[in-house]
Amino acid sequence: MVPLRAIIRASVALGIHPNTLTLIGVLINVGAAFALGRDHFLPAAFIMLAANIFDFIDGKVALVTNTVSRFGAFWDSTLDRFSDIALFLGLIYLYADLRRTDYVMVASLAMMFSIMTSYARARAESLIERCKVGFMERPERIVLFMIGAFTDRMGAVLWVILILAIVTVANRIHYTYLVLNQKPMPGGSNPVTRLFWRAFFWTDERGTLAYDMWVIAILAFIWLTPPDWIRDPTASGMGIWAIF
Repeated sequence: MVPLRAIIRASVALGIHPNTLTLIGVLINVGAAFALGRDHFLPAAFIMLAANIFDFIDGKVALVTNTVSRFGAFWDSTLDRFSDIALFLGLIYLYADLRRTDYVMVASLAMMFSIMTSYARARAESLIERCKVGFMERPERIVLFMIGAFTDRMGAVLWVILILAIVTVANRIHYTYLVLNQKPMPGGSNPVTRLFWRAFFWTDERGTLAYDMWVIAILAFIWLTPPDWIRDPTASGMGIWAIF
């Protein structure tokens, strides 16, 4: 937090508007997308890290300068979608250039369901009070993108994002249906079904034990799955299994 606070103080001192900081973050993310499209994963990871500093501080600067507004929230949310799409398009371009139509489809579907995750919540909350259910939200996607770029395990990351985004969209549709029709949330009649419904209607906040265990499971899948098993276009070999 020390460097972030310094950046926040500098932004306030220079009079930079929070909406401008949001735009800067998006433009930097476009640079990350370009690096991904050129198969320069490590530089892309650092660029994404820089972009998300701006994504983090814009709201803080708005609070400090008392410039919080409904348009600012709309602006931030809208540009977040541009950032997300840009990163996916970078990978889609890369896989198309490598003639890997299978991963063009994986990345395209992951992008589609990621956007639908955000849309489903926004549309639901125009009808019900709150629809913050499901695991794969934007912060998780961004962190996974950076992990994939830093570790060259983008193929496994895309599969995680795709599968969990599909589950999250289905989760939010089902949850909204139940709330609108005043139906009870399914709880299950035995330990297996109770575990299933608890995982499906995911409401655990970040930092809780359940959340951290889920994160560990995801990271284990990404790191332990050999690139050859999933035919990763940019990585090869058996990963850590090669030492056995």
